[in-house]
Amino acid sequence: MATDVHRPVTPTANRSARAVHVEGLTRSFDGRAVIDDLRLDIAPGEFVALLGRSGCGKSTLLRILAGLDRDIEGTALVSRRRAVAFQAPRLMPWKKVWRNVLLGLPGRPERAVAERALDEVGLGHRIDAWPKTLSGGEAQRASLARALVREPDLLLLDEPFGALDALTRIKAQRLVGELWQRRGCAVLLVTHDVEEAVLLADRVLVMDSGRIAHEERVGLDRPRDIADPRFAGLCARLLERLGVDTASEAA
Repeated sequence: MATDVHRPVTPTANRSARAVHVEGLTRSFDGRAVIDDLRLDIAPGEFVALLGRSGCGKSTLLRILAGLDRDIEGTALVSRRRAVAFQAPRLMPWKKVWRNVLLGLPGRPERAVAERALDEVGLGHRIDAWPKTLSGGEAQRASLARALVREPDLLLLDEPFGALDALTRIKAQRLVGELWQRRGCAVLLVTHDVEEAVLLADRVLVMDSGRIAHEERVGLDRPRDIADPRFAGLCARLLERLGVDTASEAA
């Protein structure tokens, strides 16, 4: 029988000061374990990227950490203040941008709270816009503002740049890196893009068959240069772990 032990980390429970502590985590669908006895720790302020083939359990894990899936076995302790942004911005079309940013906040937050968050993501000039008038990049920045307004200790990002064109994606990656450095919160980024993972993360994990199968620490100075041979070497090792034959790709 599944036991729900998804509890927010509290100062007393989090004695080793972890933004995420997962141990023995299992999530099954129709008798098949999508996440299988998984272990994971993320330190406060750490940026972790999670790679893996489709169906390996990446997004399921993120949903569990976000508190959106509680039918689990094992332990999943997560910072109480957490926020999530998905690939689809999920903006309410009948609410202006600033009202979308404040959705879900307790009490009656003032417009100024949304203004500060939108200014931080470079969208202050669109505060009174309707979501349908936003470009893809602008809508994703509004989604980020909605996450940041919660002042999270843990930011969960589920392929937030996947639907963006190449140039907008680069700008969005740069923005997330800047926000992380300024905010100092822990980040877990689920992505299919190996270069993106190495560009942004302190640590890159490869998930396979519901477990963390490989880990790479990214010991490169920031800002990172994709032309650096060490950057290319890290990407090649990760691609190999993902089952991509880089030698034949180059040929």
